[in-house]
Amino acid sequence: MTKPFGVGELLARLRAALRRTAQTASEPVFTSGKLKVDLARRLVTMSGREVQLTPNEYELLRVLVTHAGKVLTHRHLLREVWGAEYGEEFHMLHVNISNLRRKIESDPARPKFIITEPGVGYRLRTD
Repeated sequence: MTKPFGVGELLARLRAALRRTAQTASEPVFTSGKLKVDLARRLVTMSGREVQLTPNEYELLRVLVTHAGKVLTHRHLLREVWGAEYGEEFHMLHVNISNLRRKIESDPARPKFIITEPGVGYRLRTD
Protein backbone atom coordinates (compact mmCIF):
# COMPACT_ATOMS: atom_id res chain seq x y z
CA MET A 1 0.00 0.00 0.00
CA THR A 2 1.37 3.39 -0.91
CA LYS A 3 1.41 6.29 1.49
CA PRO A 4 -0.54 8.38 2.25
CA PHE A 5 -3.58 6.20 2.72
CA GLY A 6 -6.81 6.64 4.59
CA VAL A 7 -8.15 4.48 7.39
CA GLY A 8 -11.16 3.59 5.23
CA GLU A 9 -8.93 2.19 2.49
CA LEU A 10 -6.88 0.22 5.03
CA LEU A 11 -10.03 -1.30 6.55
CA ALA A 12 -11.42 -2.16 3.11
CA ARG A 13 -8.19 -3.94 2.18
CA LEU A 14 -8.19 -5.85 5.47
CA ARG A 15 -11.79 -6.97 4.94
CA ALA A 16 -10.96 -8.10 1.40
CA ALA A 17 -7.92 -10.06 2.63
CA LEU A 18 -10.01 -11.71 5.34
CA ARG A 19 -12.68 -12.67 2.79
CA ARG A 20 -10.06 -14.27 0.54
CA THR A 21 -8.57 -16.31 3.38
CA ALA A 22 -12.03 -17.32 4.59
CA GLN A 23 -12.90 -18.58 1.10
CA THR A 24 -9.71 -20.62 0.90
CA ALA A 25 -10.34 -22.17 4.30
CA SER A 26 -13.99 -22.84 3.51
CA GLU A 27 -13.30 -24.81 0.31
CA PRO A 28 -14.42 -28.13 1.74
CA VAL A 29 -14.45 -31.58 0.35
CA PHE A 30 -18.04 -32.25 -0.67
CA THR A 31 -19.14 -35.83 -0.18
CA SER A 32 -22.46 -37.36 -1.13
CA GLY A 33 -22.59 -41.13 -1.27
CA LYS A 34 -19.79 -42.33 -3.55
CA LEU A 35 -19.23 -38.85 -5.03
CA LYS A 36 -16.40 -36.77 -3.59
CA VAL A 37 -15.46 -33.28 -4.85
CA ASP A 38 -12.33 -31.64 -3.47
CA LEU A 39 -12.69 -27.97 -4.46
CA ALA A 40 -9.22 -26.95 -3.30
CA ARG A 41 -7.51 -29.64 -5.39
CA ARG A 42 -10.06 -29.63 -8.28
CA LEU A 43 -10.40 -33.37 -7.85
CA VAL A 44 -13.59 -35.35 -8.45
CA THR A 45 -13.79 -39.02 -7.49
CA MET A 46 -16.51 -41.65 -7.76
CA SER A 47 -16.06 -44.75 -5.59
CA GLY A 48 -12.43 -43.75 -5.06
CA ARG A 49 -11.66 -43.43 -8.79
CA GLU A 50 -10.76 -40.08 -10.29
CA VAL A 51 -13.28 -38.74 -12.80
CA GLN A 52 -11.93 -36.75 -15.75
CA LEU A 53 -14.09 -33.69 -16.40
CA THR A 54 -13.82 -30.95 -19.00
CA PRO A 55 -13.28 -27.43 -17.62
CA ASN A 56 -16.95 -26.55 -18.23
CA GLU A 57 -18.20 -29.75 -16.61
CA TYR A 58 -16.01 -29.10 -13.57
CA GLU A 59 -17.22 -25.49 -13.27
CA LEU A 60 -20.81 -26.67 -13.54
CA LEU A 61 -20.24 -29.24 -10.81
CA ARG A 62 -18.39 -26.67 -8.67
CA VAL A 63 -21.34 -24.25 -8.86
CA LEU A 64 -23.76 -27.06 -7.96
CA VAL A 65 -21.53 -28.15 -5.05
CA THR A 66 -21.20 -24.63 -3.65
CA HIS A 67 -25.01 -24.39 -3.65
CA ALA A 68 -25.70 -28.04 -2.74
CA GLY A 69 -29.30 -28.74 -1.86
CA LYS A 70 -30.56 -25.52 -3.48
CA VAL A 71 -32.37 -25.31 -6.79
CA LEU A 72 -30.35 -23.31 -9.32
CA THR A 73 -32.14 -21.90 -12.34
CA HIS A 74 -30.97 -22.56 -15.87
CA ARG A 75 -30.05 -18.90 -16.33
CA HIS A 76 -28.10 -18.78 -13.06
CA LEU A 77 -26.02 -21.81 -14.05
CA LEU A 78 -25.38 -20.44 -17.54
CA ARG A 79 -24.26 -17.05 -16.16
CA GLU A 80 -22.03 -18.62 -13.50
CA VAL A 81 -20.28 -21.08 -15.82
CA TRP A 82 -20.25 -19.42 -19.26
CA GLY A 83 -21.07 -15.76 -18.59
CA ALA A 84 -23.99 -13.39 -19.04
CA GLU A 85 -23.90 -13.53 -22.84
CA TYR A 86 -24.89 -17.24 -22.69
CA GLY A 87 -28.00 -16.65 -20.55
CA GLU A 88 -30.34 -18.18 -23.13
CA GLU A 89 -28.24 -21.18 -24.27
CA PHE A 90 -30.37 -23.78 -22.52
CA HIS A 91 -29.44 -26.57 -24.94
CA MET A 92 -25.74 -26.12 -24.12
CA LEU A 93 -26.55 -26.46 -20.43
CA HIS A 94 -28.64 -29.60 -20.98
CA VAL A 95 -25.85 -31.22 -23.02
CA ASN A 96 -23.24 -30.47 -20.35
CA ILE A 97 -25.50 -31.73 -17.54
CA SER A 98 -26.07 -34.91 -19.55
CA ASN A 99 -22.32 -35.40 -20.06
CA LEU A 100 -21.67 -34.74 -16.38
CA ARG A 101 -24.35 -37.24 -15.36
CA ARG A 102 -22.78 -39.90 -17.61
CA LYS A 103 -19.52 -39.44 -15.75
CA ILE A 104 -20.72 -39.32 -12.13
CA GLU A 105 -24.03 -41.18 -12.05
CA SER A 106 -24.21 -44.97 -11.89
CA ASP A 107 -27.45 -44.78 -13.93
CA PRO A 108 -27.69 -41.44 -15.79
CA ALA A 109 -31.35 -42.14 -16.66
CA ARG A 110 -32.17 -42.20 -12.92
CA PRO A 111 -29.80 -39.61 -11.43
CA LYS A 112 -29.07 -39.69 -7.72
CA PHE A 113 -26.88 -36.59 -7.53
CA ILE A 114 -27.92 -34.00 -10.15
CA ILE A 115 -31.68 -33.70 -9.90
CA THR A 116 -33.77 -31.94 -12.54
CA GLU A 117 -36.34 -29.51 -11.21
CA PRO A 118 -38.76 -29.38 -14.18
CA GLY A 119 -39.17 -25.92 -15.66
CA VAL A 120 -36.77 -24.39 -13.14
CA GLY A 121 -33.25 -25.84 -13.18
CA TYR A 122 -31.10 -28.33 -11.32
CA ARG A 123 -30.27 -29.25 -7.74
CA LEU A 124 -27.36 -31.24 -6.33
CA ARG A 125 -28.73 -33.71 -3.82
CA THR A 126 -26.99 -33.94 -0.47
CA ASP A 127 -27.05 -36.91 1.88
